[in-house]
Amino acid sequence: MTDVTWEVLNIIGTIAFAISGAFIALEAKYDILGVYILGFTTAFGGGLIRNLVIGIPVQNIWIQSTLFKFAFLAITVVLILPSIWGGLWKKSIVFFDAIGLAAFAIQGANYAVSMEVPIIAVVLAAIMTGTGGGILRDLFAGRKPMIFYSEVYALWAAIAGLIIGLDWLRGPYVVIILFISIVVLRILSAYFNWNLPHYFNFKKERE
Repeated sequence: MTDVTWEVLNIIGTIAFAISGAFIALEAKYDILGVYILGFTTAFGGGLIRNLVIGIPVQNIWIQSTLFKFAFLAITVVLILPSIWGGLWKKSIVFFDAIGLAAFAIQGANYAVSMEVPIIAVVLAAIMTGTGGGILRDLFAGRKPMIFYSEVYALWAAIAGLIIGLDWLRGPYVVIILFISIVVLRILSAYFNWNLPHYFNFKKERE
């Protein structure tokens, strides 16, 4: 992955998750400070968890001043122009959440690959980077984290991590195709309510 592609994914994921967090905060009727806190938590929570999982210094999160500015601007736009979104909040949340999931899952997987960690760690990094911010967002907002029950949420991040970890795709254009594919699959899974099984019932029903 080129440095340009890396930075673009970072910016896209940060903005998308910041907006997603701000939407959830507005939906929960948080005050302005709460909106900013939830927006920043969603934008940077995945990277924080990823760093903890694969041993990157946690303080590296705080040196991303440019990304913090992008997140602040995105949250501010949501606060200043809330009427633009109106009744489309729920759909907008899914859309921006899908963008953040795709961008950060790919970025997290590539981060892990650059550290030459095992394939399982690459997949885990993709999942944690792609979904970690959403997990913290949902917990802070008093919601059940979607990763544990809804719309095969983490599966798409895991698939991205597996594809990248096995080095099946190369080149910036292929990364774009993978990014678009994850976004589309995430939106389709939300729209059609695709879910993984909640449990396996091995007990036969009595006649």
